[in-house]
Amino acid sequence: MFPKLSDLINYLFGSHVDLPIQTYGFFLTLGFLTGGFVLRSELKRKEKEGLLKARIIEVHSNNTTSWFGIIPGIILSSIIGWKLFGIIFLYREFASNPQQFIFSGKGSVEALLVIAIVSLGYHLFSWFSTRKLADEVTEEIIHPYQNTWNLMIVAIVSALIGSKIFDVIDNFNDFLRNPVYSLFSFSGLTFYGGFIVTVIVLMQYVKLIKLDWRHVIDSSAPVIMIGYAIGRLGCHFSGDGCWGIINTLTQPHWLAWIPDWLWASDFPHNVANQGVQIMDCHGQHCRVLGEPVFPTSLYESIISFISFGILWIMRTRIKAPVVLFGLFMVLNGFERFFIEKIRVNNKYNVLGIQLTQAEIISALLIVIGIVVMVYFSKRYKSQISRNK
Repeated sequence: MFPKLSDLINYLFGSHVDLPIQTYGFFLTLGFLTGGFVLRSELKRKEKEGLLKARIIEVHSNNTTSWFGIIPGIILSSIIGWKLFGIIFLYREFASNPQQFIFSGKGSVEALLVIAIVSLGYHLFSWFSTRKLADEVTEEIIHPYQNTWNLMIVAIVSALIGSKIFDVIDNFNDFLRNPVYSLFSFSGLTFYGGFIVTVIVLMQYVKLIKLDWRHVIDSSAPVIMIGYAIGRLGCHFSGDGCWGIINTLTQPHWLAWIPDWLWASDFPHNVANQGVQIMDCHGQHCRVLGEPVFPTSLYESIISFISFGILWIMRTRIKAPVVLFGLFMVLNGFERFFIEKIRVNNKYNVLGIQLTQAEIISALLIVIGIVVMVYFSKRYKSQISRNK
């Protein structure tokens, strides 16, 4: 496995570079950017079809930004500069353990002070200059696709918060033992926790920016699926612990065409540091699983790429709003429900049946998805009939 992106590069090209980029984080970022471009494309298409409309806002030339908005920006930019320049000046320490360095108190105090002073001076100058201008009102057109990256940022923050909340619920004993690590580590990102919180938050945000939630949520269906597919590749290549149960079964003849690593994997050098010590290995990630397991994160990725293809084809064929999102819930629910049968996870006793958190949520998603598809299809047909 490849805990850092440079491990993967060195494996493929025989190089010896050392990049402080976590493989899991790289694939999450790649999934975020890919999803952003897909969302932008879909919002543009829906505006062209007349399903989403641009909004017009009035802009006052002498309107100054509130200091309640300026001060958090100065603080945030100063903190980013403090940590970024700390990474540059202490690169070797950062490269050896990026996650620990990021959440440590190490950084460049000089950079923090300089950025804070320069930012404050710039905003003071802009504030006084703007107040002297005569008030002129102009109209600005905001197209739906111009909200793309705001939507994506709101989504990623909501997803991180939601995934951590559900992970704490699912692994409460681990949280009690080490609450700081549980909250701030990059592991333990529960997809369904992030999904539920993101949908709730985005529904409110879409209302705020005056977009039709039905068409925005449909636009998000292929976005979530492609992001999930790419993110699961990060889980697999880093070996973050999202693997399946032990697989000692003999590979059947009808599956002889697939490579051995797709049937079972022992995840050497996994980033989760689980398993037994690898002989003559020195460094942070020197463990391999004692017995091979099902590479479930890779299975999920493959199925999700196929599901993305289905959603991408159906997005122009399904006319009833929200139905595409219902289809997404059904596809993702079925994939996750059945993959849980061979995946390692905590189980809950539900009416005498042992189920994981993901099995419970995915089963609900299937049911809700079917109800959504039927309800909004009938509603759309009845609206068409009334308009004839």
